Amino acid sequence: MSDPLPRIEPDRLVHEPARLAILVILSAVEEADFLFLLEQTGMTKGNLSSHTARLEAARYIEIEKTIVGKTTRTVYRLTDAGAHALALYRDHMTGVLELLTSRAGSPSNPPTER
Repeated sequence: MSDPLPRIEPDRLVHEPARLAILVILSAVEEADFLFLLEQTGMTKGNLSSHTARLEAARYIEIEKTIVGKTTRTVYRLTDAGAHALALYRDHMTGVLELLTSRAGSPSNPPTER
């Protein structure tokens, strides 16, 4: 019998799909404004605001608001802490997938037909 799988406990703040999407998008760009994130994530305005506020509270992102003409422009940037949290999350999930893959074909745990 094989050893039990280790507990899977990723960073819950990062693991939530909407917040993970925001972090991944921000990791690929220097900065993104509200409309860009809204378009890329497909979230509602309220949902995006709520999730970015949670990420800002954790110091995973920075939010900068400026006035351009008569319009407020909101820009988001990934912080070093956010990049680190995302990297840890990726490494954790990669490790879990590698462990599951290695155990799926082991003699003590042969794959089953579907």
